[in-house]
Amino acid sequence: MAESKKHVSREIGLEIGHIAGKGLFKLEHLHYGLWKKGLEPEILNLHIAQDEYCKFIISHIPAEVKSILDVGCGAGAFSKKLADLGYKVDCVCPTEYQNKLVEERMGKTAEVFKCKFEEIQTNKKYDMVQFCESFQYIDLDRVIDIASRLLNPNGYILICDFFKKPVKVENGLKGGHKFDKFMEVMNKSPFKIIEDIDITAETAPNMDILDRATKEVMIPIAGAVDRFLMSRNPWITKLIKWKYRAKLQKAEKKYLFGNRTGKDFMETKTYRLFVCKKEK
Repeated sequence: MAESKKHVSREIGLEIGHIAGKGLFKLEHLHYGLWKKGLEPEILNLHIAQDEYCKFIISHIPAEVKSILDVGCGAGAFSKKLADLGYKVDCVCPTEYQNKLVEERMGKTAEVFKCKFEEIQTNKKYDMVQFCESFQYIDLDRVIDIASRLLNPNGYILICDFFKKPVKVENGLKGGHKFDKFMEVMNKSPFKIIEDIDITAETAPNMDILDRATKEVMIPIAGAVDRFLMSRNPWITKLIKWKYRAKLQKAEKKYLFGNRTGKDFMETKTYRLFVCKKEK
């Protein structure tokens, strides 16, 4: 039951994020932006930084790759960009709302696997399996075996995501596999890492933007809504706040006093691009 509620909350959050991002800030993607030198880290520039992120990944796709399985493809904007460049792209997306967007975008040119990566059933083979900020959600103990099964001989895995450094932090950004564990898994795998590029500094500004948006926009709006509800239905509002007091206190601690800035991100995470080749 708890996992089901969590899944529904995540789907609703993704839907709201996509609608708000596209409508207010021209955002087609749900991933981080890559902040190149000279680009001011402001939310109105996020769509430019996201395009730079896509260009960066495309520039590191090996020349012999013709077919790609895009795992955790989001709303399908990057998948469509790859297809427009001539790649044969299929997608993996477990959320219903995003599936509809991907199918509208890709049409009949792509097969959309509407499941988790661990549940994929197909006899298809690809030149590359791609994880752009989706690797952190995949079972680390199973991902290599599944990806290997889906790849042609001498195929590639491309991972662009953040990992946890071996430091302890409270109320910071969650997510990401432990970097040491990931390297241990890769060293035991049939894949050779041919590229390892650290882009932590270029992605950290995303956290500063999120932190400012939370403190300067979202929290003041929540405060205004609270005052409005108190003026109309004070007893019901007080009851709801009492009932969910633990969650409200947790959110306050997380977003107001948590370690969620770009500086904190750089101290606790490492954001890397890995290109790994399957050896014979």
